[in-house]
Amino acid sequence: MFALTLLAFGLLVVGIVGSIIPNVPGVLLSLAGVYLYWWNTGFAEPSTALIVVITVLALLVIVGGFFKEVIAARFGGASTLSATAAGLVGFVVFFVTGPVGMLLAAAITVFVLEYRRQRDAKASATAATAVVLATIGSTIVELLVTVMLLVVMGAVVLF
Repeated sequence: MFALTLLAFGLLVVGIVGSIIPNVPGVLLSLAGVYLYWWNTGFAEPSTALIVVITVLALLVIVGGFFKEVIAARFGGASTLSATAAGLVGFVVFFVTGPVGMLLAAAITVFVLEYRRQRDAKASATAATAVVLATIGSTIVELLVTVMLLVVMGAVVLF
């Protein structure tokens, strides 16, 4: 039992590290640690309500991570077509180059399509910058969520 608790908290710590390392699913690792601890306690700790809240929060962060370029491009003033194209290009390039290539490909796609549409380099650069900032912001949110999960689970164990 103690070994499983250590493994659960190990997953929570690895989740924090994974949230800042490309290609490592930090939130999923943290969520696995939460579920392992919950299973190890016979589903007694943490409460089912807390498990539901943690799961919903984790899923929102995961799903949001998949669409961050599209959302950011729209907020940056890009058209729906540019935002969708950036999301698709970023998704495909991710499997070839990883997250840095994905970020650059999405930003370049937004810039090129918006420049072609508007003939305004400043507006195109603004939309492309929004993609970059959203990706960095998404990483920060993932880091904060994984740290929060560790803190919450620490409180569950201590209290």
